[in-house]
Amino acid sequence: MTGPRREGEGLPTGMLLAFAVSGYGALVVCLLGFGSLLTSSDVIATPGIEIVPGVLAVVASVAVFGGALLPVLRPARPRYPATVGVVLAVVVGYAAALWLLALVFGADLAAATAAVGAVVIGWQVLAIALAAAIAAWAGIAVRRTQARPPRWPWERDGEE
Repeated sequence: MTGPRREGEGLPTGMLLAFAVSGYGALVVCLLGFGSLLTSSDVIATPGIEIVPGVLAVVASVAVFGGALLPVLRPARPRYPATVGVVLAVVVGYAAALWLLALVFGADLAAATAAVGAVVIGWQVLAIALAAAIAAWAGIAVRRTQARPPRWPWERDGEE
């Protein structure tokens, strides 16, 4: 099964993308939560920045993850190094969304910039990057193995 992917072989790209995006979303929330618990610090600890911009920035990073991973998953045998580009896009997307959303939700320019700076040099960026790397790698691995959707035993009768 190392040849080119034929139509109907393996998971459809949309389904695979949905699984990878939901996996990234779950991982990033889990890692940020555990990181906050282990360090006894808030994810966004900058005075003047509420929780809403941070939450919406994570939602934006999920969208960026999906947009960056989609072209990677289209070939039958995507390359694992493409994970690096997805991770960079997610980290930059999260930082940009956090900065913009902090401004939209009433923070001044200095506070928004300080929040992004604290996230970029703190443990938070590692959590976001790790979640993106794991989910992107998993999506690429599933595409490369040409996994198929699960089927009930009676659906397999006559195929073997």
